[in-house]
Amino acid sequence: MRVLKVTYLIGLLLCMCTPSFAQSKKQQQLEEERQRLREEIQQMIELRENNKLKERSVLDEVETINSQINTRQNLIKITNQQANLLTREINVNFKKMEAYRTELKALKEDYAKMVIKSYKSKSHQSRIMFLLSSSDFAQAYKRLQYMKQYNEHRKDQADRIESDTQELQRLNANLSNQKEDKQRLIAENRDAQEKLKEEKKEQQVLMASIRKKRGTYTKQIKKKQEQASAIDKAIEKLIREAIARANKKAGKKVTKKGSATTFALTAEAKILADNFTSNKGKLPWPVGTGRVTKKFGRQPHPTLPNIQINSSGVEIETRKGEKARAIFEGEVIAIQKLRGASRLVQIRHGNYITTYYNIENISVKEGQKVATKQSIGQVRVNPTTGRAIMKFLIYQNAKRLNPQTWVYKM
Repeated sequence: MRVLKVTYLIGLLLCMCTPSFAQSKKQQQLEEERQRLREEIQQMIELRENNKLKERSVLDEVETINSQINTRQNLIKITNQQANLLTREINVNFKKMEAYRTELKALKEDYAKMVIKSYKSKSHQSRIMFLLSSSDFAQAYKRLQYMKQYNEHRKDQADRIESDTQELQRLNANLSNQKEDKQRLIAENRDAQEKLKEEKKEQQVLMASIRKKRGTYTKQIKKKQEQASAIDKAIEKLIREAIARANKKAGKKVTKKGSATTFALTAEAKILADNFTSNKGKLPWPVGTGRVTKKFGRQPHPTLPNIQINSSGVEIETRKGEKARAIFEGEVIAIQKLRGASRLVQIRHGNYITTYYNIENISVKEGQKVATKQSIGQVRVNPTTGRAIMKFLIYQNAKRLNPQTWVYKM
């Protein structure tokens, strides 16, 4: 009965280990996400501090504070999830400790009985008499084996008690650490909530000033959208011209200049395109560090949601002096100066084209082969706003793609 009880406890402990492992993995994922959000908020704070003396528009200020608030809210949410998961892990540890205590008690009781029994028959003479009193050789051999197994079992019990004692001490230490971690997360969340309140107050003040001049800001937004559309048309023209040049070189007949919309791929270009496709969702960011300030596609304006805006790519704000880099190996097919967009670099990857604009100090040239993550220049800092924002686009032939589905965790 005692053996069955101990076996049941061992099984119970094994069952507890599986969810514990899963929870630890989840805890690690949450911690990584929490650290990423904290770094993102720190970047925003640094960017705002660096730009304090610049003539930034109220619209820019509201966009930045909105992003900061959203990120802060996500941070609070993730931290709450971590604290809740720690609570569950602490409860699991409590149950494991109780199970170990029960098992340890049972083992010690068994071991005590064995020690008493062994003590009563510990003399060398009594053991010899136990063997000599056997009715035949077979029984003597069995008794000898029994004595050997009994000693081994006794040693196993002692080892098991020592092992369980150490595991209980480890669980106690782990539980203490988990409680400290939970208290730290609660304190951090409390601090984040206070900062969120301050940011929301600042947001309300800025929004109030925008509402007073809504018509003026609406005109500014529409003007920016018109400028963006003009830049998009210029980029698409460059892409069609690049397709036409490549197809002419490959010997494909072009009916009208600038009308081509699909690359005629060589065997080498097809392999490169296939490799690009297979890396969808895993491609590196076009900057080492940054945050998306404008997503792809049609969307409400972040400050005046009644106004719809359209983005052909994503806009990424980064730090002053940050390098722009190729997200995949390929060939530089264009370096152009566009009005309102500084300079841009286009890289061909088979039948894919990536475009990076608002670039200065360009370090590559047309026709050059580039490697993944190779620096192609530096993100230009707007002298008026003090912000370093790069627009990044991906095309397959002449079709726009959403960069956020291609770049890892964008």
